[in-house]
Amino acid sequence: MPDSKPRDADVVDAPTPLAEEGEGVLGQGYRALSVGIVSVVLLIAFEATAVGTAMPVAARELDGISLYAFAFSGYFTTSLFGMVLAGQWSDRHGPLAPLTTGIASFGAGLLLSGTAGAMWVFILGRAVQGLGGGMVIVALYVVVGRAYPERLRPAIMAAFAAAWIVPSIVGPLAAGTVTERLGWRWVFVGIPVLVLLPLAFALPQIRRRASGPAGGPDAAGAAEGPAGAAKRAGGADRADGADAAGGPRVSFDRRRIRLALAISLGAGLLQYAAQDLRALSLVPGVLGVALLVPAVLGLLPRGTYRAARGLPSVVLLRGVAAGSFIAAESFAPLMLVTQRGLSPTLAGFSLAAGGGTWALGSWVQSRPRLEPYRERLTTVGMLLVAAAIATAPSVLADPVPVWTLAVAWGVGCFGMGLVISSTSVLLLKLSAPEEAGSNSAALQISDGLSNVVLLSAGGAAFAALGGGTVAHTATDTSGSHPAAFAAVFLPMAAVALLGVWVSTRLREHQQ
Repeated sequence: MPDSKPRDADVVDAPTPLAEEGEGVLGQGYRALSVGIVSVVLLIAFEATAVGTAMPVAARELDGISLYAFAFSGYFTTSLFGMVLAGQWSDRHGPLAPLTTGIASFGAGLLLSGTAGAMWVFILGRAVQGLGGGMVIVALYVVVGRAYPERLRPAIMAAFAAAWIVPSIVGPLAAGTVTERLGWRWVFVGIPVLVLLPLAFALPQIRRRASGPAGGPDAAGAAEGPAGAAKRAGGADRADGADAAGGPRVSFDRRRIRLALAISLGAGLLQYAAQDLRALSLVPGVLGVALLVPAVLGLLPRGTYRAARGLPSVVLLRGVAAGSFIAAESFAPLMLVTQRGLSPTLAGFSLAAGGGTWALGSWVQSRPRLEPYRERLTTVGMLLVAAAIATAPSVLADPVPVWTLAVAWGVGCFGMGLVISSTSVLLLKLSAPEEAGSNSAALQISDGLSNVVLLSAGGAAFAALGGGTVAHTATDTSGSHPAAFAAVFLPMAAVALLGVWVSTRLREHQQ
């Protein structure tokens, strides 16, 4: 789309205000935009759930089983860079250009992987796809922050969560059927075509309502409310070097781009080290940490590591919640298969209800009457997450029914729905318009990076206690190592409990 950049750059007026004050996300003024962006999330969710089903077949056909893990890590490491890039780009020119570029990159990566003749080309496609995926998610957050008033943001975030329900249930089954009948390549090459229709709905609305750099104080104050106006009046610190006295002067920050490259490379090295527990792997592991630490400190809001009140704690809570829950969830099906003898299909279905309860939690937080209690909702959510993770290893004991984990995980997913959507809403509430892109990128970095760090730590503990020798079939459970699974779940429950404390620090000032 060669004409999108200059047109975006030339738009300097405030985003067009949306129609009537009482209108909902599916009202006449919002309908096309809401349907379009939720449909984009729906297709991304379908891809995320479907690709995991087709990936083993693709790796085997491309003779790349030994490189299997890099097909996932390649996506993640480039997505981190894409998040920072999209945040800078959105703050400077608005979210339209990074969104369209991200979707184009996402689709190009799918096509590259789907037509690959060698595993390294497949991995390259996944890396291109990850770059686009990181850009899209941040740009969508900026769209929500600009195009929807504060009262509607919880509802659109709930719609994003609901968009994952059908893909999480249907995605693996559909991908398995397509892989068996047509071949794994169609799982990759078919999705780019499907995204064209939702884009046709969304892009004109985004161009009209959310294009260009953030508006002046009046427009920004209308969009963000008192919090955003107060930040601008007080000359809030800007990592991008904007001049507080002269109004928003957002520009690309080369230092942040370099830090983004460092965090992507560091995460990749850390993942590589965690996959190979040899003494020699300490070298890339230490180098990865050396790159990650200064990059994280530079990219996340000041005070994040110490849970400073307000925005830093919102960003930290997102990472604590996502990292602890996803790290634990990654080992749940393996535990059911190897320790309780379930088939992989039954083990997967035991977690399927979580998609529905996650969306239910997100819907609950979107209720207007609960808005004054948002911080308390996150505390309740983190307590539910911690309880679910702590309950999971109880199924290691034979007298405990295996359905206990399914119930616990449904409760935990409800808590995650409360927390994840609420942190998204709070981030936009606490961000001035010209900072929404960078802050949204920080939120996603906290989410994604915590997944890598805690998965690496959990995987290392699992392997150290003999987990790598467990049998991987439902018919052979002789390699029982319950302590290895407990070493994953119990520390993650402790991390989630830490999140309960962080959730009490989301307000900028105690009231």
